[in-house]
Amino acid sequence: MIGRLTGQLAAKNPPQILIDCHGVGYEVDVPMSTFYQLPAPGEAVSLLTHFVVREDAQVLYGFATAAERDAFRQLIRISGVGPRTALAVLSGMGVAELAQAVTAQEAGRLVKVPGIGKKTAERLLLELKGKLGADLGPAAAPAGEAHGDILQALLALGYSDREAAAALKPLPADIGVTDGIKSALKALAR
Repeated sequence: MIGRLTGQLAAKNPPQILIDCHGVGYEVDVPMSTFYQLPAPGEAVSLLTHFVVREDAQVLYGFATAAERDAFRQLIRISGVGPRTALAVLSGMGVAELAQAVTAQEAGRLVKVPGIGKKTAERLLLELKGKLGADLGPAAAPAGEAHGDILQALLALGYSDREAAAALKPLPADIGVTDGIKSALKALAR
């Protein structure tokens, strides 16, 4: 029903924001990935939305990108996964990271998200296989064989998916595993 909101950002209180659209204030719940991209209060903002109507509430969920909204919609179609859980998944990992986890069938990455247990993670991987990972997986996969090994090493050392992915970005595609880990650790130490 409401597909997009464009207006002035009136307030930010994670995970909820208030958007003033010509005198009408809309409360919108957003994942943290979107929240971090928001401008300062008082500035213009435009978000794609998903409107959820329940017996006890009507809630708007906002997203900075179409990929985030599509991933959210795929998640809430899964039995036992509601909008809050879907928002938690997208707050805990980006769409590309989620697609990588689905493509590689890595439940361990999903279990790191608060509120996601082992059984829920396995159900998510099963339900999303061929839907999310197939569309976004190859584009989101790390470049080169070594990058996958470097990513796994950083995750094993306790770095979050987001930190590890950020450390991989500046690495050349042809870097070796050992040199890549050293470079990534130096970047993360800064």
